[in-house]
Amino acid sequence: MENDTLISDYSNDKCKMEEDKNVEEDKNWSSLSNHSTAFGGPGIQVQKIPPQNLAVRLFHREIHLHPKQHTHSQRAFYQNITPNFTVTNVMKPPCFLRKFSPDGRFLIAFSSDQTSIEIYKYRGPSACADMLRWCKGRVLSDSRSDEGGCHEIRSKIFDRFFKLKHTVNVATNSEQLNRECSLFTDDGRYVIVGSASVDDSNNDDHNDVLSNNESVTPNHRCPLEDYTLHIVDIEMGRLCDSRNFKHDKIFLSHNQGLYLYRQTMAVLSVKHQTIHVFQITEDGTFVDVRAIGRVCYEDDDYLLSTVMPERRQPTYRHTRENTINCLKHRILVYLFKKNAELSRKERNPTHLRKFYHNFEQLLQFRMWKMQLLDDIHLLIKYASEEVVTLRAAEPNGQPSFFVVYNMITTEVLAVYSNTSTQLLSLFEQKADLFRNARLSCESQFTSSPSNNIWARLLHERLKSTIISARGGGKTEATKRILGQLPISAQSFSASPYLDLTLFSYDEKWVSVMERPKSCADHPIRFYGRDCGLIKFSIHAERVSLSALPSASATTRRLVAFTFHPADPFTISVQRANADYVVNFHLRHQPC
Repeated sequence: MENDTLISDYSNDKCKMEEDKNVEEDKNWSSLSNHSTAFGGPGIQVQKIPPQNLAVRLFHREIHLHPKQHTHSQRAFYQNITPNFTVTNVMKPPCFLRKFSPDGRFLIAFSSDQTSIEIYKYRGPSACADMLRWCKGRVLSDSRSDEGGCHEIRSKIFDRFFKLKHTVNVATNSEQLNRECSLFTDDGRYVIVGSASVDDSNNDDHNDVLSNNESVTPNHRCPLEDYTLHIVDIEMGRLCDSRNFKHDKIFLSHNQGLYLYRQTMAVLSVKHQTIHVFQITEDGTFVDVRAIGRVCYEDDDYLLSTVMPERRQPTYRHTRENTINCLKHRILVYLFKKNAELSRKERNPTHLRKFYHNFEQLLQFRMWKMQLLDDIHLLIKYASEEVVTLRAAEPNGQPSFFVVYNMITTEVLAVYSNTSTQLLSLFEQKADLFRNARLSCESQFTSSPSNNIWARLLHERLKSTIISARGGGKTEATKRILGQLPISAQSFSASPYLDLTLFSYDEKWVSVMERPKSCADHPIRFYGRDCGLIKFSIHAERVSLSALPSASATTRRLVAFTFHPADPFTISVQRANADYVVNFHLRHQPC
């Protein structure tokens, strides 16, 4: 009995000593952590992961836990509803899928002969839920057995999601629609597409009324073509209006030669060095507004003919004019006044001498690209004729300059070179202005360096990479970044799954800019920005293309993603030579 008491006392004393020791160690660790933090040490910071449960998030929204958040903060719910399932090698009709309408109700496609537009009605993200109820895992691929009818799903899933509503024949006279050209009006009612056909006539005799002494000379890389722009009513499925451009050169791919801002549309004729401005009416027709280039005002020709009587002759050719055209003249006058003012202020003629030295080079520059900044302002990019006619090897490395032009007052507001740090700063701070993104419009809200800290971080990382690369530097980085300007219209996706505030992903394989990317060797993983956890993966690997007859080890494999503007639904089209593989990425919750 006495021994049991002694053992019990000894055990209690030992436990007390161990507790005192643990308390002392905790104090030491606490003081060490405070000491390291106080003196700038790393410390140990535990990241607090916010609630990821959908019910909790809905409750927080109900009680207004964060009442002062922006409207777009509600997009965080997309982290819970993701396109987590992939159906590979979907069988589709013989057509080329293009893009969803801004409201997401329709899918626009081009017919296989590229003469018609096919308008499909989108039936919603759960259109095939009953077909996939037995499917497990994350991918329904060709490698899986036919258990449960995998082949049947791939053959019928397109018809489940999309119903053909209209087929509109738009291209005639042997013209073909450009598969990479489409512009939607803000209300989503109309789509504007472009078609082209080869101009087989004599290229040496194209001196029509729109030609001038700045018209570029065509070559085998930049041949002349006949173009037609069409306005199609998506809801009614009818062709509303068309506008022809004969013996011309307009860059239709990726909307480079077209720009639509609300109801104002601009078309750059590279051959004739003229910007045609139209107004799109409510009933879907083109209305001529002005032509900018050889003249700036509609009555410029009349005023010039009063001092140059030969211009009234019917045989007069504008290509033989010795005068500088109106737009180029305004640019040169602006540069002269700017350099003269700098020379006067500094009492040094260096700036004016540089202007005279570069005068002939400036005179030979031609309009290459343009975009509308708003209803009245244009951003025009000028470069040498070798660059404009696609004869230069590295166009973005060649000298060029940008012009900000007011179409109403015909005033040149600013001129920047392609190495201007001032324009670079404006582009970084006001990227949404150049993209024409509006925060109030969900279908036009995209992540950019000016509204998103993560996009700004990627931008700065790209700039640092160019600066530190061999042959790089700050000037080269400025050239490369400003080479993105002018930005093509409607070239950025507004999908919430590409919002860098919500998700983190590798922009090497998918990005907010709608351009084809190289196929990855692995699934593209999307991580939650607030937690670092994998939210979903998009399976668009090279494996899907390996079985194609034209695919080989050296074949370049590309993939283009078409995200629905709101729903968890994405289409990926993989290409190897002339073969295409279509995959659907959708929301699926196994039973």
